[in-house]
Amino acid sequence: MLRTNLASRPFYNERLVRAGLLLVALVAVVFTLFNVVQVMSLRARSRELETRVAESTARAAALRAEAQKIRQSLNQQDVSAVQAAARQANHLIERRAFSWTELFNHFETTLPPSVRVTAIQPQIGNDGRMVIAITAVSRRVTDLESFIEQLEKSGTFSETLARSAQIEEDGTFRSVIQGFYREAAAAPPPPPPAPDSAPAASSASVEAGRSPR
Repeated sequence: MLRTNLASRPFYNERLVRAGLLLVALVAVVFTLFNVVQVMSLRARSRELETRVAESTARAAALRAEAQKIRQSLNQQDVSAVQAAARQANHLIERRAFSWTELFNHFETTLPPSVRVTAIQPQIGNDGRMVIAITAVSRRVTDLESFIEQLEKSGTFSETLARSAQIEEDGTFRSVIQGFYREAAAAPPPPPPAPDSAPAASSASVEAGRSPR
């Protein structure tokens, strides 16, 4: 049998070619198997995540239903009592920060000589503003009106009115004044003192005209 090869560069080692093709085919099979394994792993991971999402959604729905049931079972009177206690605590905190000195200074500048204050009751209104109830004793109604007018002019009191009034046995008027009170803004702290300048150099006196002995 006569074998001829008309190629310009004949290649007679067919085993090497077959080995190369077999290696390429083997690599392709390995990559195919790897891709199949990865796809199956990703599908399993996806199913696991979907299961977790479904469980989380069901748990959230159960918690919402439980919270709704708890809200419905709560006694509204108890809730109101807790809210009232919280408001009272806030009022106490506000009172601790309340400046009595500033308030007395306002009374000192606005109180007429014929009016004296016997009781003061600060409290927080429903709108969050400070309300001051002042029990005052005056000789005449006009003196009380002058006191209210001076409080309004000070700028710290607003909507100040006499809520009640009664005549005492000595003929004086006891009235309860109530108005919204606004504390003055706290003054900024004073700037730190400037550093002292360096002491001037002491001058040395030179004594002249003294001849050595």
